[in-house]
Amino acid sequence: MKANVTFLKTTLILCSAMLAACGGESAPTGAVGEAMQAQQTYTWKLVTTWPKNFPGLGETPERFADLVEEMSNGRMSIRVYGAGEIVPALEVFDAVSAGTAEIGHSAAYYWRGKAPEAQFFGAVPFGLNAEEMESWVSYGGGQELWEEVYAPFNLVPMLGGNSGVQMGGWFNKEINSVEDFQGLTMRIPGLGGEVIQRIGGVPVNLAAGDIYTSLQTGVIDATEFVGPLNDLALGFYDVADYYYFPGWHEAGSLQEFLFNKEMFEALPQDLQVIMRTAASAVSATMADEFRFQNSKALTTLVEEYGVELRQFPDDLMAELYNVSQEVINELGQSSEIGQRILASYRAFEAQVKDYQDISEEAYIRIRAQQR
Repeated sequence: MKANVTFLKTTLILCSAMLAACGGESAPTGAVGEAMQAQQTYTWKLVTTWPKNFPGLGETPERFADLVEEMSNGRMSIRVYGAGEIVPALEVFDAVSAGTAEIGHSAAYYWRGKAPEAQFFGAVPFGLNAEEMESWVSYGGGQELWEEVYAPFNLVPMLGGNSGVQMGGWFNKEINSVEDFQGLTMRIPGLGGEVIQRIGGVPVNLAAGDIYTSLQTGVIDATEFVGPLNDLALGFYDVADYYYFPGWHEAGSLQEFLFNKEMFEALPQDLQVIMRTAASAVSATMADEFRFQNSKALTTLVEEYGVELRQFPDDLMAELYNVSQEVINELGQSSEIGQRILASYRAFEAQVKDYQDISEEAYIRIRAQQR
């Protein structure tokens, strides 16, 4: 009897699926609907802020798409579009929010004008490094706050990689003091840009593909982007004289995947899990890749192209630090959710600092002394 009942249920499921495929008007529900949904295939678009297959940043969404297709056994196919192929580089947020594309890959500080608090999930000057940032998001309550910021825009954010501590930038004059920033036009987004403005500079936000020409023609006087890997690929060594470090403005530059919330939540549960798992996997891969490739690229810049490395003076760093704290605290006090994000960020920062002082930082100091 049980075998007959099982056979009957299986037959009904198959018949319902065939009816739907042949144009049946009513959509199956319950177990039948779930069985059909599990066999459905999807073709989604992923738009990015980066040029197609750009080293590190542009390769990460490609890895994500490949991994999702493989893990889903072909049920989810994702086509990746570089900046400008469907939407301009800095319109990824709006495109995914509206459903023009189902997924995006970018960085949260580009959305300053839409959701100011999102900047906490991009990079905070003199803030958490890459490992600390991802730990705060994954375990310290950051993910929940991040989702809350993006929910009004019909978006779900996820970790999308981290480029680590960035370089301080490319300049066409020496930088010895705060006064050297007076009137200096620099490509630098997010909270770092606000700090530059506070000390007399003029920050501008440019996509990767627009920076070289702007620097070459004098539209800007300086730029930061990421670090040696991408800076080498973009050819900044041709149009700038000095390469400064460290990247005080982005100690742990988090990248993000953006999902259209309505479309994501309509997916079968297993595909949602696959997406989250793939995002986490390629996020870690990006951090590993940048750590490896940046060291190689820096050697190339210095030894093959004669790039002159300069370190920002300590007194300048002290001034930038003080101004950064003002900017960060003002953003945190600008809204109710901003207050909660800042409180969470600071609590985690204080907690992790105590451990870092006797672990990573202590080890790095000792290692440097032995050299």
